[in-house]
Amino acid sequence: MSYKDKKIEPSDILSIDQYTAERKTLRKNLVAIKKDRRVNLGPHATFYFENYYTMKAQIQEMLYIEKGGDEQLKDEMEAYNPLIPQGKEIVATFMFEIDSPITRKNVLSQLGGVENLIFVSINGDKIFATPEGDTERTDAYGKTSSVHFLHFHMTDDQINNFKNIESKIELGTDHQEYLHTTVISSDTKSSLIEDLD
Repeated sequence: MSYKDKKIEPSDILSIDQYTAERKTLRKNLVAIKKDRRVNLGPHATFYFENYYTMKAQIQEMLYIEKGGDEQLKDEMEAYNPLIPQGKEIVATFMFEIDSPITRKNVLSQLGGVENLIFVSINGDKIFATPEGDTERTDAYGKTSSVHFLHFHMTDDQINNFKNIESKIELGTDHQEYLHTTVISSDTKSSLIEDLD
């Protein structure tokens, strides 16, 4: 099984009994995979870059917790399969993680439309995110959601540049109320290259 698996099938999912028996080991392995796929941006936001393994683990855990059987599995696959990179993109869950409810409300109320202003930069070439179209993430009052699902689609040239060892890869947002950028580590870059054909 490779990082390039692009779709979770029902046959990929362990039974509840098998998952329960292997859960501790599987979750330990997942921590190792996720370590290089998490990137902080500014004081409040974090990118969690998804792949086949992170989404399969999410489905397994939801089934373990909720015990919804085949009907739940169908719903979970519909929700999470679209977040598996398809070879010409990297995909992230982007979260504003703010413990204080008051601070969270104040910050999110200033960040309407931020989901359209988040980018990956390859040597200064910005690729803006395409938000997952499951629901509107900014409400009529200009308050954004704390969770966004983002696709960064790339051309073949951009993929080649991303894979170049010399290339500088940055993540950031151009929203005036959250102007932050960060350079990704070589370990993160190596992990994300696995998502690209």
